[in-house]
Amino acid sequence: MGNSWCLRGGLSRVVMVREGEEQALLWSFSYFFFLLAAYYLLRPLRDALAITGGVRHLPWLFTASFVSLVLLQPVFSGLVAWLPRPRFIPLIYHFFAANIIFFWLLLSWHVGSVYVARSFFVWVSVFNLFVVSVFWSFMADIYTSEQSKRLFGVIGAGGTAGGLLGPLLAVGLSRSLGATNLLIMSALLLEVAVLSAWRLERAVSGLTNAEHPSPVGSSAERLARHAAIIGGDALDGARRLFGSPYLAGIAAWICLLSFCATVLYLQQANIVATVVHGRSEQTRIFASIDLSVGLLTFVTQTLATGPLIIRFGVGAAAAFLPFVFVWGFTALAVAPGLATIVIFQAVQRTAHFAVSTPARQAFFTVVERRDKYKVKNLIDLVVYRGSDALWSWLFLAVKNAGLSLAQIAATAVPMAIVWLAISVALGRTLERRAAVPYAL
Repeated sequence: MGNSWCLRGGLSRVVMVREGEEQALLWSFSYFFFLLAAYYLLRPLRDALAITGGVRHLPWLFTASFVSLVLLQPVFSGLVAWLPRPRFIPLIYHFFAANIIFFWLLLSWHVGSVYVARSFFVWVSVFNLFVVSVFWSFMADIYTSEQSKRLFGVIGAGGTAGGLLGPLLAVGLSRSLGATNLLIMSALLLEVAVLSAWRLERAVSGLTNAEHPSPVGSSAERLARHAAIIGGDALDGARRLFGSPYLAGIAAWICLLSFCATVLYLQQANIVATVVHGRSEQTRIFASIDLSVGLLTFVTQTLATGPLIIRFGVGAAAAFLPFVFVWGFTALAVAPGLATIVIFQAVQRTAHFAVSTPARQAFFTVVERRDKYKVKNLIDLVVYRGSDALWSWLFLAVKNAGLSLAQIAATAVPMAIVWLAISVALGRTLERRAAVPYAL
């Protein structure tokens, strides 16, 4: 009891944690920390290999990512239908860890370097969305809407801290060990994330005895629902997505996020390919950007995200990112170049991870449990990567038609404004749903 009191006392000085939430919050933080450390160790190598494969091939790579996710999503939905959460989550992460080792062997043996580089880009794009989507589905499953406003920012800070460790390791070790050997470390970090997820499962009983538990059912009943098999079939997600205006609105939010992020990413790829040469230097440039963004994001998430969301609401927090894109694309239209890209990326990614991502994940705390896994996974994977593929081909088409990077940025501004309006509307719907208790 004394240790628990000291733990809560220490945490409550920094974050808005309540009795019974301490262990779950710490293991959630640890889980996301090691998960994103594993990803961010791969990200700089992915971006460097994407340039090696040729910038002109990026639309094809986005399309391949989308097709891969279309094929994998029913498999995931089937796992959710057939296995309880404590079994299907570790199984997914062990599968991806084995994939990392496989790519390490191929890159170490220099097997079909260009084709492996392109395949690795596709795989990392799938890996990133898949494992993060599963993580936030887990969070939406165990935390209430009220808890999400207070705690999701801090939990997100765990991912940001991991996002700092990944680039630090990449910058510090890419020359001495070689970029390829960083894959081994990434696989080990992913396995530690699995251990943290297992410990989080054990901590859920404490979470359900918090001061503000779920409005429906006892702790034992809620734990039983969490451990139960969700059931259904592999196509549940698609049927429920098209049958709910609220879920369709979240899908539209993701689609517009993809539009803005894809346009910015492809502009970055074109500029860096022109200005910076050599895989090691390109890897260090991308890792350095990740590191600088992570520092600001971590401080914001730890100290400000919870209070900001409680003060201004989920809708305003979700709208902050499109607001940044409106001004960022305006700046890029006026002064396209490496400096503008770096500053724009730093600001938008901080807004994304520190404020808008916790708000977006809170959207799913007020939907039925099967929607938290099946529909969320469908939106985060298929809708997201399908949008990436669509917008990357559109970017290539308008660039080939003669539009400059500045002109492309100017045409993106109205899309960001529409995205902002959808954010506000979703926030209002969430508040209405949260006010009506029902079993999740």
